[in-house]
Amino acid sequence: QVTTRLQGGEALVRGVPQIVEEIVYNLCDNAIAYNRANGSVTVTVENTPGGARLCVRDTGIGIAEQHRERVFERFYRVDKSRSKETGGTGLGLAIVKHIAAGIGAQLSLESQVGVGTAITVQFPPLQSQAQ
Repeated sequence: QVTTRLQGGEALVRGVPQIVEEIVYNLCDNAIAYNRANGSVTVTVENTPGGARLCVRDTGIGIAEQHRERVFERFYRVDKSRSKETGGTGLGLAIVKHIAAGIGAQLSLESQVGVGTAITVQFPPLQSQAQ
């Protein structure tokens, strides 16, 4: 019971397609799993002067300030009580962080408890990856 929406346009990223797709999949999977009934997920793709940008924004449970640094650690789960519901392992965002670091992308997270979370991946410009 979560509505998904894609907005923006084409943006080129240098990388192995399956690996880059893993970033999108894991971010969307988390946004849906930690959402609420009748919530929404918006995926925005855009070109910026600094490179392609991907943002996955949800209307889910949000992440409290004290957990924000740790959500990218392997096996770390903010809401352990939801493990049976979501079936997650706590690896999704750790995988995203690892892949992003490997291709030179930067991650940022904005969140408010009870309102939702937005995770943005800023990919490097194509010319800086060409070496």
